[in-house]
Parts: sequence; structure tokens; C-alpha cells
Amino acid sequence: MSKVPLTVAGAEKLKQELHRLKTVERPNVIAAIAEARSHGDLSENAEYDAAKERQGFIEGRIREVESKLSNGQIIDPKLLDADGRCVFGATVELEDLDTGDTVTYQIVGDDEADIKEGKIAISSPIARALIGKFAGDVAEVQAPGGVRELELIDVRYI
Repeated sequence: MSKVPLTVAGAEKLKQELHRLKTVERPNVIAAIAEARSHGDLSENAEYDAAKERQGFIEGRIREVESKLSNGQIIDPKLLDADGRCVFGATVELEDLDTGDTVTYQIVGDDEADIKEGKIAISSPIARALIGKFAGDVAEVQAPGGVRELELIDVRYI
């Protein structure tokens, strides 16, 4: 499996989720299965079926998070020295040349992306268009409404 880029904060969130899954969710679902078993006939027991399905989901998510952490390449944006170039982990300030609107995004891993927090995935069209560019460059982004031109105002590593 290829390396999964993660910021330090993203890796910490995954570790917290894994801890919660193993120490809270897993014991809760095991207790729910035991409770449902105590009701007798399992062939027509909806509680048992639901608990087993939930257990399957939790175990699958545990494996997925463990895999991402073991294959993760943790990148600390503060330690980057990219000479002002837009790279993974960088925080960028952009101006939409059509509307004049400015936005600030941090380029993060796919699991960390949250547009409400100003974090966009490295695989997003905007991030792909920005990677390798410097402040002052203009990137053309293929958006659902057509091509948008975004000027890279500033690149920071915070």
C-alpha cells in the first residue's frame, strides 16, 4: 500500500478515534451482543442482528484506521522548507479573479479535509492545481461551473 500523507493534527485525530473505537465502542457492542443473546432465539432477534452489524462496522473501521496510521507519512508543515512553493500541509491564501473573493485553505490528507475548517484534500481539484505554484501564480481550476482562475496570494507553513 502506498504512503498516506497526514498532518501532525490529522494523525493525532486518527489516534484518538482508534483509542475511542477500542476502549468505548468495541466494549459497548460486545455488551449489546451479550444482552441480545440472553433474549433467546437468535434467528428472529433483530437486536442481535443490529449489534452484530455494528460490530462488523466497528472492526472494519479499526482495521482501516490502523492501516492509515501504519502507512501514514506524517508531515509537519512548520518543518517544511519549500521556498514559498505550495506543497502538502501548506496554508494558502487565494483570490478568485472573477469575483475578487479571498479564501484561506490548508492542504491536508483526504481524511482530514473539512471545508468548514478551511482544510481541503490534497486530491481535490483546487489543491492539485495549486501544488508546485508560488505566491503570485495563477492556477486554473476545473470546477463544476466551469474553469475558475485563482491567484495564489500567500503560502505559509504553519
